[in-house]
Amino acid sequence: MKQFLACFMVLFLLSCSFQNEKKQAELGKKQVALSKTANSNAFNESFNNLLNAYFNLKDQFIAEKDSGIAQTARLMILASDSLQLNQLKADSNLINTAKTYSEGISAEILGLLGENNLLSKRRSFQMVSDQLYDLIRTVQYDQIVLYHYYCSSSFDDQGAYWISQIVDGKNPYAPKLKTPCAEIRDTLSFTNKQ
Repeated sequence: MKQFLACFMVLFLLSCSFQNEKKQAELGKKQVALSKTANSNAFNESFNNLLNAYFNLKDQFIAEKDSGIAQTARLMILASDSLQLNQLKADSNLINTAKTYSEGISAEILGLLGENNLLSKRRSFQMVSDQLYDLIRTVQYDQIVLYHYYCSSSFDDQGAYWISQIVDGKNPYAPKLKTPCAEIRDTLSFTNKQ
């Protein structure tokens, strides 16, 4: 009987130890799954194309050229649809989140192309800017430093954001304001991440 009780205690302790190791291993897997390394060259190149299309579109809004807005918007759809998310070195949840933002950008640009006036197109551009900001933060694009601008007086004081690759303060929502309305709200710099 004592031997049976001793064997039972050993098995019980081993079982507890195994369960504890199993929980720690599962916790370790969760932590590893959320980490990611630097992005691949293919992804960085495709993301750079998306950013360049966005910056060109922003410049067309500043210039208030309707034909230029339409042309660069089509290029941005192409760049967004061509984003190499399968080359992103990250877990599947992060890739799916990035895909959602990319698809949202394409859909909003399509909506922008259907708008009849510049104000409505600018509202669509603002939504694109918001989704692009979230996408940049999700994928942690680390090739250049980007600036997240804000103007509180845009859209009848509702405010609006946009992204720039330079510190210039050019506002795509109100380019003709005598007093510039552009405040950097965030600096997106993932170049020194570990």
